[in-house]
Amino acid sequence: MKKFFFLLSGLFYLHSSLAQTPDTTLSSDKNIRNKVLSDIQDNLERKTKNIDESLNNLDHKVDSLDREIAASRDARDKADKLLQRVQALEKKQQAIEENELYVYQANYQSAIINLVSMDKEIKPLVLFNASKSFFSTLNETANPMNYPGYSDWYKKFFEYIQKEKEHEASLAVLSDMVQVTGNITAATPVAGPVSQALFLGINSYINSLGSKKKELRDQSQKMFLLTAKLSQFNYDKDLVEQQWEIVTKELEKLQIHYDTILNQNLALLRVPKPAYGAQFNHETDAEKRYQFLTQLRKDASSLVTDRKTADTKNWKQPIYYELMDVQSLKIRFGDLTFDIRGILSKYNELIFKYRNDPEIGLKVQALEVKLNALNDTFDAAFDPNDYINSATRMYLVN
Repeated sequence: MKKFFFLLSGLFYLHSSLAQTPDTTLSSDKNIRNKVLSDIQDNLERKTKNIDESLNNLDHKVDSLDREIAASRDARDKADKLLQRVQALEKKQQAIEENELYVYQANYQSAIINLVSMDKEIKPLVLFNASKSFFSTLNETANPMNYPGYSDWYKKFFEYIQKEKEHEASLAVLSDMVQVTGNITAATPVAGPVSQALFLGINSYINSLGSKKKELRDQSQKMFLLTAKLSQFNYDKDLVEQQWEIVTKELEKLQIHYDTILNQNLALLRVPKPAYGAQFNHETDAEKRYQFLTQLRKDASSLVTDRKTADTKNWKQPIYYELMDVQSLKIRFGDLTFDIRGILSKYNELIFKYRNDPEIGLKVQALEVKLNALNDTFDAAFDPNDYINSATRMYLVN
């Protein structure tokens, strides 16, 4: 589980679309990204406003020429106005194409800024420490050695195993397991086949205690009940952790996919990976990180222009693919955050099931405190709905 949140902490937080109102104080990486996205939006709005005004003027001019052409009786005058109409329509088409270029530039800039900001958006140490504390307490809760009296009782039980293993097959098997693990209850979860051997051993031990050892017999029965409760707790816990393993593998795949897309786009923009790391990922000055992203968005804009100049027919297709790659990352990670939220809810259900149990309830209640802290940390860093919604709205549709 530590591995899972280490991976999670190394991933990215994609949050907000171009339309989000930014905090311009540059007080955090999120604010830096939002400021640059706002710059992109403002620049596009200025350009599209001018284009809209030009298109509006050209439409009025074409309408006026149409009326004049219809009213004219002079062939030369009509021909001159027809030429003016064709020129106006050509200018209108140029303006439409220019606006299309501006939209693609803004969309690709947005994609690049979101992409390079992914690694910077969450506070890895905070999230990792919260998860580390929870899973450490979870393991402690599942280990019977952490419960009062169990360790002392287990020493007596262990002595019995070693003494009687030559006479009872189940104890011989249990002894072999102890030799492998060192301490069966500490090193191996009390669940599955191990628990069956352990239960048979404890049962044999209780049956061996005569009436003169009533106190030890009562204690053994209590430890037997505790062991059984923890066995069921471990079984339920393992069902949840199987889902963690699936998410962990998906995160590993997503991280590889992210690195591929990042390296691909940095190469397109001719930004060396070491420079990216030094000037952005490892840069501590917020203003310098903002300047780096500002230059990066300008480079992205220039790339779109160069693509159009080099291939006026097919320039949009490769850029479209880059846009879809980044958007798919946001959607995939958004889906994973939904899965993570669902798994955390399963842990809530696990705690609710055992929190009032007379044998393990107090430990489970202590675990609940750690889970609440992890939930709060996760909620502060991730919003699955926001990931999905921002992914679907991150580009302007031309």
